Amino acid sequence: MLRKYRIPKTILWVVNLLPIFLLIFTLCRLVTFIAFKPKDVSFGETIPSFLMGIRYDLRWISFILLPIILVGLWPKLSPFYASRNKKWWTWYLAIVTFVVFFFFAAGFGSFSYNKTPLDAGAVNFLEDFSISLKMMTQTYPLFWMLLGLVAAVLFFRWMYHRSHWQVITRTDGMGIPYRRKFFVISALILLFFSWGNLSWSPLSRKDCFKFNSSFKSYLALNPLQNFFATLKLRKPDYNERKAREAFPVMAEWMQLPDKNNFSYRRETGPRSNAFESKPNIVLVQCESYSMYKSSMSGNPLDATTFFDSLCRSGIFFERCFTPHFSTARALFAILSGIPDAQLFKFSSRNPEAVQQHTIVDNLTDYEKHYFLGGDPEFGNFEGVLNNINGLQTHIGKRPGVPEVNVWGISDKELFLEANSVFRQLNRPFFAYIQTSGNHRPFDRTMASTDTDFVKLKIENDELKKYGFESIDEFNAFRYFDYCVQKFIEAAQQEKYFHNTIFVFVGDHGVAGNADAIYPPVWSDQRLTDEHVPLLFYAPQLLSPQRRKEVVSQIDILPTIAGMLHQSYVNTTLGRDLLDPARKYNFAFITNTADVIGMVTDDFYYSKNINSKEEQLSPMHSGALRYTKQQQDSVKKKLALFTEAYFETAKYMLMHNEKE
Repeated sequence: MLRKYRIPKTILWVVNLLPIFLLIFTLCRLVTFIAFKPKDVSFGETIPSFLMGIRYDLRWISFILLPIILVGLWPKLSPFYASRNKKWWTWYLAIVTFVVFFFFAAGFGSFSYNKTPLDAGAVNFLEDFSISLKMMTQTYPLFWMLLGLVAAVLFFRWMYHRSHWQVITRTDGMGIPYRRKFFVISALILLFFSWGNLSWSPLSRKDCFKFNSSFKSYLALNPLQNFFATLKLRKPDYNERKAREAFPVMAEWMQLPDKNNFSYRRETGPRSNAFESKPNIVLVQCESYSMYKSSMSGNPLDATTFFDSLCRSGIFFERCFTPHFSTARALFAILSGIPDAQLFKFSSRNPEAVQQHTIVDNLTDYEKHYFLGGDPEFGNFEGVLNNINGLQTHIGKRPGVPEVNVWGISDKELFLEANSVFRQLNRPFFAYIQTSGNHRPFDRTMASTDTDFVKLKIENDELKKYGFESIDEFNAFRYFDYCVQKFIEAAQQEKYFHNTIFVFVGDHGVAGNADAIYPPVWSDQRLTDEHVPLLFYAPQLLSPQRRKEVVSQIDILPTIAGMLHQSYVNTTLGRDLLDPARKYNFAFITNTADVIGMVTDDFYYSKNINSKEEQLSPMHSGALRYTKQQQDSVKKKLALFTEAYFETAKYMLMHNEKE
């Protein structure tokens, strides 16, 4: 039909290319829906998301095709002027197609691993490119994946070439003249598509959040839109006025002594039951230690038998939540006492935020040691660790100790190395051990000499039912338990053991199906991401307790300091969990799905900061005793507190400077 209007060949080619690209984008969105849709969402419900997705797709397709139109204003640069031009333009389209496929592949990976779409948070791993690449090559068949991607791109280049040939065939001999007005009109149409809206404001990332459903919203977005729209959100964002306005709410919940003075600084003296023996402290940050996968949760696969026995001999908090998902964020939160509330950039990599006051510096009579099996440049761990005065680090390659994977030596070797250091110390010590074995690549976590560790075989359906994605992940989880056992058994033979408090906490959980273990809110609202075990173990010092209240990862250092017979200064949001005067139980959490929330003993309140979608979910069946009116009251109170906490955390990231 367009031929009878004697449309230039370049315009006809672009008209043919547009549906090809639209098909690529739509198929990728359909695959995302099929692979990751929640069980309670039907295809019919997501049709509006697909329709809005077409608007986002047309925007990016316009960006791709507009150069052909604009450059084609000069006839000698047209794809139909010479065979050389055709070659250049088809290769341009092939390269762009490679980029599009790469972003969609990365988007599938992000959904698979984090249950969230690709966003600018991925730049955190590009900043550690060599380590991230090694991890991927050791975990995935990267060569074959790239080969498949290249084959797909070459196939589409052939389609672009064929489409070019078809335009020539259909217009051959028609003597179609060059008319600039058709190029101008086409450019205006593509600019309209790239605007995406009929209003003065262009189509933006926030427009998709009108669906009031995270999955429907993110289904509409394509990975290109979400990634580039969130790049600008990697900068620090805080509002001092809002933080000051939030202070009365925070002061009430945190039981601060002065509710009129905008300050979180508290000088705390020793508790009456604090230990005068100056016990050693060994704080272990456990990689990907999901509570629902562990024996302590009642999971019948019983992957952490030994750790479970330790929990029965120590003070175990079964409702501990991390503020965010990631190892670097965990290190930052534990040492600073501030949730890393920057959504798309690790605060450990933010020069304005990395210098933080830490309670560890109050341990003036203690030697301080840090142990990591690999490279602390990943996530800029070393930037956070530089806040600790006099810290001695044990990192990187060890002579004679083989590295099992990209993360360095095995956790067992790391623990035994720490034990050999501790036995030689003559002063009280604070040690931070950061494990990394329970992480992809799961099949490369243990040393070849660990022949006494026996891998188990479990049916795949049974693994899936109880939260494990593969037999390798299950055995890696069990192997960490084996490493802890070897560490504690070795420590028990040493003099330091009897005056040492061992603290174990997961750095984060892992999203997954916890329906067989916990109420639906764990899986539906992704509490599995942040729910981790927290154990204080010192059989000679602490009486066993199993605590059911909700606590936070940021509470660890104030609790440790409260056990020691000395004063300490707390300048941030962590609280002493063993303080008998503590009244309220809560844990603030956030993630890169634009959700902030507050977990309490009875409810989880969550809010999408873009769509303003709110939800109050019961944490246990007993919470259903609340009437509708009571639940509305709880929701209102938690909404105010969650917003206050979020604004405060963002402010404190920039205002808790190391003295």
